[in-house]
Amino acid sequence: MAAAKSGFLDKVLGRIGRLDPEGLQTVVQRLARERVFLETLFNTIEDGVLVTDEQGRILYFNSAVTRLIGLQPNQAEGQNVVRYLPQLEWPALVAFDQAGGDRVLRQEFDVSYPRPRFIRLYAAPLDGEATGSSGVALILHDATEARQQTFQAIESERIQALTLLAASVAHEIGNPLNALHIHLQLMDRELRKLARLESELNGLKPGRSALAKSGLSALARDLGGHTDRLRKYLDVAKGEIGRLDYIVTQFLQAIRPSPPQKKAVSLNQVVEQTLDLLRPEIENRGQAIEKRLETGLPRVPLDAVQIQQALVNLIKNAMQAMTRGGTLGIQTGTTARGVWVSVSDTGHGISADQLNRIFEPFFTTKKKGSGLGLMIVQRIVREHGGLIKLESHAERGTTFRIWLPLEERQPRLLEARLHD
Repeated sequence: MAAAKSGFLDKVLGRIGRLDPEGLQTVVQRLARERVFLETLFNTIEDGVLVTDEQGRILYFNSAVTRLIGLQPNQAEGQNVVRYLPQLEWPALVAFDQAGGDRVLRQEFDVSYPRPRFIRLYAAPLDGEATGSSGVALILHDATEARQQTFQAIESERIQALTLLAASVAHEIGNPLNALHIHLQLMDRELRKLARLESELNGLKPGRSALAKSGLSALARDLGGHTDRLRKYLDVAKGEIGRLDYIVTQFLQAIRPSPPQKKAVSLNQVVEQTLDLLRPEIENRGQAIEKRLETGLPRVPLDAVQIQQALVNLIKNAMQAMTRGGTLGIQTGTTARGVWVSVSDTGHGISADQLNRIFEPFFTTKKKGSGLGLMIVQRIVREHGGLIKLESHAERGTTFRIWLPLEERQPRLLEARLHD
């Protein structure tokens, strides 16, 4: 279709100066028929199609856009798209358009007008893979029912998830429990030695002989040595207990989510703490960290533990998306209404067929993955009133970006209109 149209236009443009009025009228009529055909086609599909110029001004939208976000014909054309979709970050879209290449941009958000819906947005440059800016085509997909079905599927399959997770958790718990058992036996053995030494020390009578003093010193040294070893065994046991507690906590959070306990927190501080936690594993993989944290970020209401959990999942995914080596990118910044953090990798990117399923429960591209990590991330972000955006570029990597609001989301009220 596109090739035929291009050929037709090429022929017309090549002969435009030689066309007589009748020929020109024929061309105009054909173009008008094609326009009517395309408009009929676009107004038939359920997804919204919205086209803007490079400045963000609305050039065209089909009837589905009116149904989804309330744009009215002959009123919204020429208006800036951000007026109707404030969730869009237009500077990022412009940069995405100008960069060119085979790129995919996806974003999800909620709208409350004309009725509450959950929208999945896809953005594509009008000029395809060419560099420069000529406008953007936005595809708006109503994913409300799909999200509801996903939630229902999660509920109905929770028993199955418990079974699958229990098998994995039982395996992970087995090794720490064995280590705990062995070290507790060693501790018990050392404690019995300490008890005997203590008994011998208590049985010694004070004396002035060198032999008595020498024996007492030897026993004291033995006691100190056993105490040091006991302390090491205790440290190992504490470490294994901590690991066990972490595994169980992750297990419980996956199957029994708790509402966020929000406090005013620095997002940069949460990022730094997460990197400190994972830095040994990152360095062990031979991967570099490229960190760009914006100074002076405002404190935002969030649950630091849950946001750290989301970042751990995203960073681990980024690490595993790269072979040994590669660069892990961490960046923070601000917008007019919130703060954001992005996690990027230099892996192979996400294919188009996987992109649409990436947040589905139990879907995973890993051999031993559970398919719950990104689902948990998405749930945490939504419960914070935030947004998560995914951008993937073939052979150049993937970027997940989390946006969090500066304030708690308040109910949106319709504007009052005064009538004369």
